[in-house]
Amino acid sequence: MNRKDFVTMGSLAAMSLLVNNQLMAAAFKGKRIGIVGLDSSHAIAFTNELNANLANGTYKGYQVVAAYPMGSPSIPLNAKRIPTFTEEIKKLGVEVVDSIPALLKKVDVVLLETNDGNKHLEQAELILKAKKPLFIDKPIANSYEEALKIFQLAEKYRTPVFSSSALRYIPGIDNIDRTKVLGAEIYSPAHTEPSHKDLYWYGIHGVEMLFTIMGTDCISVQTQHTTDADFYVAEWSGNRIATLRGTRKGVDGFGGTVFTDEKIITLGAYQGYAPLLQRIISFFETGETPVASTETLAICKFIDAAYQSRLNGGAKVFLKI
Repeated sequence: MNRKDFVTMGSLAAMSLLVNNQLMAAAFKGKRIGIVGLDSSHAIAFTNELNANLANGTYKGYQVVAAYPMGSPSIPLNAKRIPTFTEEIKKLGVEVVDSIPALLKKVDVVLLETNDGNKHLEQAELILKAKKPLFIDKPIANSYEEALKIFQLAEKYRTPVFSSSALRYIPGIDNIDRTKVLGAEIYSPAHTEPSHKDLYWYGIHGVEMLFTIMGTDCISVQTQHTTDADFYVAEWSGNRIATLRGTRKGVDGFGGTVFTDEKIITLGAYQGYAPLLQRIISFFETGETPVASTETLAICKFIDAAYQSRLNGGAKVFLKI
């Protein structure tokens, strides 16, 4: 083979590769994702994961194309994060806009990443009214009442919505048969923020794990509170007991033990956001929510009751049915 033939074949191969990549990208071309709130590290992590896999079909071609930064700068942590994450997301090729209405004109679906649950009802109403399928990152709200209003808006505007923590998909949970579970001992970081009832801020990760395992029929909860940790003892129907240890000192981590009729299961280590993102994209594709609103609302009832128990000095609080 002479040099001219070699160069020609090389050029054809390069052109073929370029065409194949373009065809692959077109085959997996998905809808445009908008992000509301750049005060959560999830906004950057999700964008990195989704956009880096745009051409290979992992997330069916969905990509983050626009973001609205606010947010709650009144929370000290967020005042630092918002400008930093705004610059980071620009570097990822995402357009930053100055309002939610401006964002909604540029996207098909939305990730609500504002980490302030107090903002979510107001923000979600704008998004749902525009009929944009919506994922709300934890916490869905800062009370059962506001979470309920979000789901009522979704029904009113006939637009699907769901909320979940990535810890719902920690290794080992998917294989558990809820009908055989007798109890569980879960641990999770549970840092707090004055603007939120305790578990809504960070400990909701552990609560999501607990309800994924135990189901929605929680009857009561008691909270033992110290500066460095909280301990929650809860009763479920069928005389089942489960606990959650929320830590604020020492090594952070997620995990736990599940007790069933047949065996004792040790949950695996947290392995990132991919399992949650896969379910979010499936939700955007089908409109089918992977976590029922009844379960999310039961979680909110639990958190409200746990907070009331702490205020009551650890007295048992029954969840309102």
